[in-house]
Amino acid sequence: MEMVIVVMKQSIQEPRPDKVSPNVGALLIMPNGTIDTAYRGELRQGDHAEFTLLERKYRSVKLDGSILFATLEPCAPGARKHPKLSCAERIVNARISKVWIGIEDPDPTVDRKGIKYLLDNGVEVEMFDADLQEVIRECNKQFIKEAEERAKRVKEDVTIHVLTEKEKMESKSSLEDLSKEDIATFLKTAGIGVEINSDSFFRVFTQLGMIEGKNGVFVPTGLGLLLFGNRPQLLYPNALIRATFRTANRKEEIATIEGSLLQQAIQVVKWYENHIGKQIDRSQAKRQTIYDYPVEVIRETALNSICHRDYDIEGAPIYFEINDEAIIVKSPGMPVQPLTMEQIQRFNAPSLSRNPKIMYVFDQMDLVEQRGLGFQTIKELPDKYHLPLPVVAYEDPYVVFTFARNMDSYKEVTGDDRLKELNEDELRGFNHIRLVKSITRKEYEGHFGYDTKKAERHLTHMTELKLIERKGSGPNTHYELI
Repeated sequence: MEMVIVVMKQSIQEPRPDKVSPNVGALLIMPNGTIDTAYRGELRQGDHAEFTLLERKYRSVKLDGSILFATLEPCAPGARKHPKLSCAERIVNARISKVWIGIEDPDPTVDRKGIKYLLDNGVEVEMFDADLQEVIRECNKQFIKEAEERAKRVKEDVTIHVLTEKEKMESKSSLEDLSKEDIATFLKTAGIGVEINSDSFFRVFTQLGMIEGKNGVFVPTGLGLLLFGNRPQLLYPNALIRATFRTANRKEEIATIEGSLLQQAIQVVKWYENHIGKQIDRSQAKRQTIYDYPVEVIRETALNSICHRDYDIEGAPIYFEINDEAIIVKSPGMPVQPLTMEQIQRFNAPSLSRNPKIMYVFDQMDLVEQRGLGFQTIKELPDKYHLPLPVVAYEDPYVVFTFARNMDSYKEVTGDDRLKELNEDELRGFNHIRLVKSITRKEYEGHFGYDTKKAERHLTHMTELKLIERKGSGPNTHYELI
């Protein structure tokens, strides 16, 4: 991954005044151990890195079983003018067994379709580590900005491959089912200079995948209804949030949060703020509301659940619960391939969206953080708020995030009796190791400001409980999460 990023930085820009071309690197590992690389524009202006590698350098070589690393998602079928093949098709034709991809295509109208094509054709796919994704995005900052802007422009391209059934036309609906108010807010916030119901509007919203035209009649797609519908639950009854407030001191309260996804995003945060405990801090000139559990953490989790849930699963709404011990968010759908549950549980999952068009609209509305930040806010829990990391599990068909409201509650919600043997400082130390995965005694000392004896005592106790494992010897001694 690091080698191909170095190659990527050699990319040659095309002399075009209208747009910046991406910096892309590709690296091929053949079954005999031979390694070769290519970068965009290396042999001919504008040639893709994968094309240069597979067609210009190794066209006559049998590449069955090879592994390819590419810093940008290979273009999908239909992305290049006929009769040119896309890079994803060339990879499949070359019988490459596995592809490591840096970042997804930043244009939400094509995002993840190259990955899907590879997976659908038996190619194993993995994403680069999150920290390396940041390097690639930084190197392609202007290209990414322009790609996202191009998605707003009027053009006639038709996307062939779909990621979800909700990208298709919803024949049981009409444009009357869309909220003009929500659409107007989106157009204004996103800086899309078109008037509702103008020819330009119809072409832009078709390009974004929100509507589809047939015989001169435009109809919403499933995504259009979900994002901008007055009441999409009439067709998608489980595209909503079931919220529960359950505490020993008060009667259980149940609420249904529905409407468009944009409206749900606003309503769910308000519901949380109205039900979580809070105090008023008057220690400064301007008083502040202090919530019993940080709003920004739950907001990020709830909104990401709305963006990334699987809307094709029937009978599965999002569940959101506040109780005395924890805050629980259940989001329908396994992690989208090639992400894994283990990556989610360890908070090091690379950035990849199940629903890039939904994510794009939320991003343009400033409802979610920019791409690549991943679990940033959640990972701040131990150090910034002295709170434990959430417990993440899969309970078919849900990915479940359980946020213990304090360290004592954490011991209970995990169901792990070993944690009951740890004092509060040790529990904080264990949560830090959950985050960093591997640590030396000296690093542990420095992070918490402990002396050597206290750090050694903590690490030894956690090792005895088989929560962590001591590895290496001498100066190479370190501790890893089991």
